[in-house]
Amino acid sequence: MSDASTDVVIVEIFGQRYPVRSSLEQAYVTKLANYVDQKMQAAADRTQGGDSVRVAVLAAINIADEYFRTQEIDATDGANIRRLAIELEQLVDVALAQAPSP
Repeated sequence: MSDASTDVVIVEIFGQRYPVRSSLEQAYVTKLANYVDQKMQAAADRTQGGDSVRVAVLAAINIADEYFRTQEIDATDGANIRRLAIELEQLVDVALAQAPSP
């Protein structure tokens, strides 16, 4: 039985093969690599004469932008959920206060 932390997945990103050692599931590592490859292909399509380092940096910036935008949305959603929970709690308090006594 192999230790999950020693699993190696061979992935291809931007035409290069990389061995990735990870404790994550192989399918997930492959999915991540495919996503990075797509981002690099998109960055290469938008830049002229970009070498692979330039393309990788542009892809990384795009991925970081997605990450930070998602974090902002999550924070906003969390604040909205907290606000709605407080409003719901207040409505319940009012309803309970107005309910006839048994």
